[in-house]
Amino acid sequence: MFMGKYNNSIDAKNRMIVPSKHRDQLGGKCVLTKGLDQCLYIYSMGDWEQQMEKIAELPESDPKIRAFIRHFCANAVECEFDKQGRIVIPQELKDYARITKDLITMGAMKKIEIWSKEVWDTPENEGNMGSDEFADALKEYNF
Repeated sequence: MFMGKYNNSIDAKNRMIVPSKHRDQLGGKCVLTKGLDQCLYIYSMGDWEQQMEKIAELPESDPKIRAFIRHFCANAVECEFDKQGRIVIPQELKDYARITKDLITMGAMKKIEIWSKEVWDTPENEGNMGSDEFADALKEYNF
């Protein structure tokens, strides 16, 4: 499981250092793709395959499912770490997540989320929900 929050940045060549704790769990490769809420997701190769198996079971007759598959899969790229533990974020993914310089990299159980610090810090960001809002949302799932 990935956990923890790290402040880092992207360089002029669109490279970001994946925190070593996360990098150790990923091995030498990972998959980077568009996430929800205007962030990017990093998956280990094994967790990516599990996600693909789940997605393959969804009904493609549903237009929302087709849109989700396009959002999630069409923009996925396989990444290998360089000697400094960096991966390259393609320009299209960088634009989607509104990444300019500063990043928040956080573990989110089976994936890593990469956020533009500016997006993360906005009041509208769901990651900033107050405890009452969290409690209400979790009640719906008997948690």
